[in-house]
Amino acid sequence: MQQDDLKKFLTDVAAERLALLQRHEAAARVVGHYDFNNTYQYVIAREETHLSWLRSALEELNTPLPQSTLPLPTPDAPKVKKEDVSAYRDILAADAKFLTAFVARWRDRVASLTHARHRTMLNVVLGESLEHQRLFDQAATGFEDVIGRRTG
Repeated sequence: MQQDDLKKFLTDVAAERLALLQRHEAAARVVGHYDFNNTYQYVIAREETHLSWLRSALEELNTPLPQSTLPLPTPDAPKVKKEDVSAYRDILAADAKFLTAFVARWRDRVASLTHARHRTMLNVVLGESLEHQRLFDQAATGFEDVIGRRTG
């Protein structure tokens, strides 16, 4: 892969990753349920790490981190009590769906990337994205102990 192709590839991945992070930040602002919000905080922290890796890779190519290019809808706050786990089902399920689509769009393209270090980094990003998708799917079912049980 030529350097210009690599720049475009990494820029496109980073722009979409940034869109997902922004969507999750918006969702965290409206998901008031303690355990589900903690899930968002965990996912956001990892996504910020992913973006720092992508930023470093792009800086090596003298390219800045791009703006988000994927317009993802911002969720509205449900008009219910924070404790009602079913109130957040649609938001959580949508975030799982967005992550599934992200991985589906990039998996084969990343596998064919000839730059071994970037391919390895992006495979970690995709693998963790699938883990985040699983967390959101579990939460969407109403399971509250997604990232661990609260102490009594």
